Amino acid sequence: MSKNNLNETDQILVHTARSITIIVLLFMICIAILMSTFIWNDTDKNDQRKLAEQTSPFASKLNEIIVPVPGNITVQEWKAPYEATIPAGEKGQMISYGKELIANTAKYFGPGGSIAAITNGMNCQNCHLQAGTKMFANNYAVFFTSYPKKSNRSGLVVPASNRIAECFERSLAGTVPDPSGKEVQAMLAYLKWVGSGLKKGEKVPGTAFERLAYLNRPADPQRGKLIYASKCVSCHGSEGEGVLSADQKTYVYPPLWGEHSYNDAAGMYRLSNFSGFVKNNMPFGATYKNPQLSNEESWDLAAFVNSRPRKHKDQHKDYPDLSKKPIDAPFGPYADQFTEVQHKYGPFKPITDYYKSYKK
Repeated sequence: MSKNNLNETDQILVHTARSITIIVLLFMICIAILMSTFIWNDTDKNDQRKLAEQTSPFASKLNEIIVPVPGNITVQEWKAPYEATIPAGEKGQMISYGKELIANTAKYFGPGGSIAAITNGMNCQNCHLQAGTKMFANNYAVFFTSYPKKSNRSGLVVPASNRIAECFERSLAGTVPDPSGKEVQAMLAYLKWVGSGLKKGEKVPGTAFERLAYLNRPADPQRGKLIYASKCVSCHGSEGEGVLSADQKTYVYPPLWGEHSYNDAAGMYRLSNFSGFVKNNMPFGATYKNPQLSNEESWDLAAFVNSRPRKHKDQHKDYPDLSKKPIDAPFGPYADQFTEVQHKYGPFKPITDYYKSYKK
């Protein structure tokens, strides 16, 4: 075979190899496009199914998605029903009015309230965020289904309206509207709707506050003061006075102490409640998935805020059975020998150890 013929043969083989390579590459690209299209369409169907589930009248049931929560555990995440599921007619109007009263309580019952001037100017949703629908922010998921129940505070079996009354007297530092009146009944209608889809006795994680591990020392108001200055003062003011809205009747950011804040009988005056609340919700933008404060900072911040002056409410009738009294209730008497100061700021573990040994 001549040299020229060999060169021609080699050239044919090279061209053939290149053509085969190009064909193989084009085939692989087509396969990749087909697979991605299939996956995309399947994802769209999943998204549509999830959206349909979320917008159903039973969206308040526990979501099937497992999510991380504080303490490196997982829970099923509760979702409140969507507003589009509020029924038409008088029933729906009462639910919507109830939500409005909880979100903008001061507009109706604050110092300049359109119905009555009987509260300090705070709103229910200052302590029950997003009108009581946010996880680990004192939400209303199981509120209605848990009543009637025996109250450790009063020692009596009470209806749901009793809890609303306590909030008006303590967190709103005021007096109670007529329990049979339209406003309280509207709030109850909303609370029932928020928990629709849940059964009595059903457990829903994240309905109150995260219970932070106790410090091995007392919570420190002075450390908390430094945290407040760096994390909280821009919204709540140097004197805890909050920020009023343009109408001067309601607060954009609520006061944390003083005449217009919660009184010393409110749940937020207990450090375990306040610390768990701020850990997963404050500063603004924090969530239980992305907290901005450590446990220690949360305890110290709670100690500072609750060391500041506020209205006093007589509590001598609270907790007739002293063994049922929370260990961080800051007013005596107690069924133990620990001081009021330790009951307020800790350390709390010696108190819990005492009651554990007492039960034995």
